[in-house]
Amino acid sequence: MPSDSEPPDGHATRVQAVLDIPLHRFVGIELLDPADPAVGIWFPVGPSAQNQARLLHGGVVTALLDVAAYLALLPHLADDEHAVTHDQAVSLLRPVSADRRVEVRGTVLRRGRAVVFLRAEATVEGTLVATAQVTKTVVPAG
Repeated sequence: MPSDSEPPDGHATRVQAVLDIPLHRFVGIELLDPADPAVGIWFPVGPSAQNQARLLHGGVVTALLDVAAYLALLPHLADDEHAVTHDQAVSLLRPVSADRRVEVRGTVLRRGRAVVFLRAEATVEGTLVATAQVTKTVVPAG
């Protein structure tokens, strides 16, 4: 049931808020499945996601691993809950060249009352290129 401060489709509003973050727009993230945002995101390794060597910038993929983890968690949050990252460990496994499509998926490993443990993986054509262990704290929304 939606809270008084959120429209009836609060989940869609929250997903759109994630997509509308200027960094996310700049990089060009898209939902893998608009009907199920928890599935994950994808983005092109365009100029806004590249380092000086025209490879995927490690900071960009690190940020987007966190985004995919949050989207995976969103269906598990009540309308009056939000979650913030308090720890993230990332492994960058392979370089990714320009103009490739990177898919990023998150998984909720365990949700407690106040802490959530998640995993996120970035792949290119099915090959794992980066992983993250993400810990989020559940906080009141608003």
